[in-house]
Amino acid sequence: MDVILCHTTADFDTLGAAVGVSRLRPQSRIVLSGGAHPPVRDFLALHRDEYPMIERRSVKPESIRSITVVDAQMRDRLGSTAVWLDLPQVEITLYDHHVEVDRDIVAEQTFFDAVGATTTIVVEQLQAEEISITPIEATVMALGIHVDTGSLTFDHATARDALALGWLMQQGASLKAIAQYVDPGLSPQLQSLLSTAMEHLHTQEIEGNTLAWVMLETEEFVPGLSSLASSLMELTESDALLLGHRYSRGTGEALTVIGRSNIDGTNLNDLFQPQGGGHAKAASLSVRDVDAEAFLDRLIEQFKAQIPKPLSARELMSSPVRTIRPETTIEDAQRILLRYGHSGLSIVNQEDQLVGVISRRDLDIALHHGFSHAPVKGYMASNLKTITPETSLPEIEALMVTYDIGRLPVLEQGNLVGIVTRTDVLRQLHQGKKEPEKDLFPLRYLLRLERFAEPFQKLLTIAAQAAAERGWHLYLVGGAVRDLLLADPSEPVALSDIDLVVDGFHQAATVGAGVELARSLQTLYPQARLEIHGKFQTAALLWHNDTDLDSLWIDIATARTEFYPYPAANPEVEASSIRQDLYRRDFTVNALALRLTNPRSSELLDFFGGVLDLRSRQIRVLHANSFIEDPTRIYRAVRFAVRLGFVLEPQTEGYIRHAIDSGVYEQRDRIVPALQTRLKAELKYILQAPYWRAAIRKLADLDALTCIHPMLKLDAALWRQMRLADWLQRCDMTIPHWQILLEVLIAKIDDRANVAQALQLPADAIERLANLAEIERQLEQLPHCEKTSQMVQLLKLFSSETLILVAVRSSRTIRRLIWTYFSRWSLVKAPIDGTDLKALGYKPGKQFKQMLDDLLAATLDGEISDRSQAEAFLHKRYPLT
Repeated sequence: MDVILCHTTADFDTLGAAVGVSRLRPQSRIVLSGGAHPPVRDFLALHRDEYPMIERRSVKPESIRSITVVDAQMRDRLGSTAVWLDLPQVEITLYDHHVEVDRDIVAEQTFFDAVGATTTIVVEQLQAEEISITPIEATVMALGIHVDTGSLTFDHATARDALALGWLMQQGASLKAIAQYVDPGLSPQLQSLLSTAMEHLHTQEIEGNTLAWVMLETEEFVPGLSSLASSLMELTESDALLLGHRYSRGTGEALTVIGRSNIDGTNLNDLFQPQGGGHAKAASLSVRDVDAEAFLDRLIEQFKAQIPKPLSARELMSSPVRTIRPETTIEDAQRILLRYGHSGLSIVNQEDQLVGVISRRDLDIALHHGFSHAPVKGYMASNLKTITPETSLPEIEALMVTYDIGRLPVLEQGNLVGIVTRTDVLRQLHQGKKEPEKDLFPLRYLLRLERFAEPFQKLLTIAAQAAAERGWHLYLVGGAVRDLLLADPSEPVALSDIDLVVDGFHQAATVGAGVELARSLQTLYPQARLEIHGKFQTAALLWHNDTDLDSLWIDIATARTEFYPYPAANPEVEASSIRQDLYRRDFTVNALALRLTNPRSSELLDFFGGVLDLRSRQIRVLHANSFIEDPTRIYRAVRFAVRLGFVLEPQTEGYIRHAIDSGVYEQRDRIVPALQTRLKAELKYILQAPYWRAAIRKLADLDALTCIHPMLKLDAALWRQMRLADWLQRCDMTIPHWQILLEVLIAKIDDRANVAQALQLPADAIERLANLAEIERQLEQLPHCEKTSQMVQLLKLFSSETLILVAVRSSRTIRRLIWTYFSRWSLVKAPIDGTDLKALGYKPGKQFKQMLDDLLAATLDGEISDRSQAEAFLHKRYPLT
């Protein structure tokens, strides 16, 4: 017999999952381990015969071959049926959506996933095996998902639950039955207990949240108290509730506690271990023979300790604040807004005291009426609401809602130290509400510092401590965070390139903060070389072949923003906040930051949906004009897509094509830095990588090779030349692979020398490309040479790079001769060398070189092949006197 066990006090999720498993495992039978929620009991009173259910007492233990446990992992949740788990030769399988609970059931197979309901996991297996179900089976399974996800409104509900519900509706699930049993209303007994609970309810405000608790006493166990808890939460508008139920059980007393919480950062599942469990926001436990009041009081205090202190303005604010003077014109203020992408500006007087704020809307109205040259002081709002760095997030939210304010200046001792915008508040309220799943590993697991190899853990911990001591936050940003999320969770992560960003917390992080932090790290790691780059004082620490850190490069910078004065220009950078720093980056998957400092260490900053794009395996650009501002981002987009096995997000590809079609890169009337250092660097990254073929084909498909030159196209001939160059380069591995491929690309253009110079290629490469036509004319003589030695003599005039470049562009005959030179002729040596000449009696002198050249030529032409023939050749041509 194959048995499917539902946990005690069965709910719709365990029942729905069991029904689904009965279709996956035909001939199996469902057993309720003990009791059921009232709605489940009522449902089964009508529909029990529709499902393969049998009574517990009807099961002969010795006949059990397999046991499948659904929606549970602990033996004590199976009541008296738990003894069946110890039967010999019984195969055990577990299905559950509680992935973070302890389990004491040993199983041969487990199906765990962090979805809203166990039924969802079963539905996905039914779909995968293309098993259809009856409408009444679909109905109970849909009830399981609805009840356990709050009809997709609970925090742990996922998109997969919604898709599963959609499939069940296609299978004929009854919406009428679902509506009847999802919210059946409270029984008379529960309604009476609700009144009692309302009378004796205790509440307390903690960190802006309302915590409620109550103890109910009855003579015996009352099923359905979870519905009572939900009703009590709704009626009292509490943020969290602990409902205790004390009742008689046998000769002693029992206590059941039901918990509900809407407070971020709390975890009832952890709180209720090991006596119970469930979800972070909904859980229960049962204990016997305890002091019920003391036990509940202890739980209340432990729950209070879980409630996090709300964020303050200091953690939310952007700093430094972009300010202007009251005399600034409307036109100039509008230009500043455009440059920095702000929605408003703070106005300070000569003493840097805040006197007003002006919004984008105010400026637009003034410009509309023709007051572009008027000072902003005539249009600014001067009756301001301000906050301090310690103002909490709930207080900030209340101020914004009450007074319809879009931005709140942050003042500390009368000085403007930051600003909190409506966007800052909304991001904080909504970011991270739902963690996208990545197999069985939630983000909080993937982002643990312990995932790094030990030397990197130590380094990042030291850096974070040094930043915190100075009142700064430190963030790991960009590619390291992306690669951490993509890496195999079972393997330690080593890094070769780390970007760290310093941002103000208790005090502003000035331009030189990155350098200061780098210097402090170098005192602990003296083997690292310190470099300081550019006027913005970005610091770098470099290790070379270190025993622990290998060859590691760390860039440390102060959070900054940037502005492109014209298309394809080098950006101008200024100090800013971590949000602005991430906003200036190219793609969402690179605009991720991991906070390394407390409070909220290991918090992920994802303002632009980068994690979702990682899951969708797509490259999405942050800004519509990104590719116009910097054409190298086209190459970066393709490089990341090909390297990671991602695709370009459709709108991003559209932006690329629009930028190229606009012709912005064909403007040659000014120096375009993007076609120099940055573009050369991207081309080097691509052409030296093993995936260069796919990247070049994608760039060609986008018509992006025109960024190198408007006339450059990847036709069949050029593609063949590049593949030939890749093959021929193996003849001389000292030639940089990327450079020879780039030269082949550039050689396609008539203006090749100027393009090579603009890309800052080496001088010999520029000269080679400038003289390529003449070189090719010279080498056209190769087939007309009568002897091999004549061909070798001609070929030796040119470098390997030059010969490869000519070979891929020439006829098959010339290419075969050059290949023969690389593979055979250049390896030929004469039987006699200079030492042998001296031993034969020849005196060293100018004629030695000629003698050796003649010997090599004779060897190449087949006139001599061994030492005796070589000596005879010498004595005949150069007789000893």
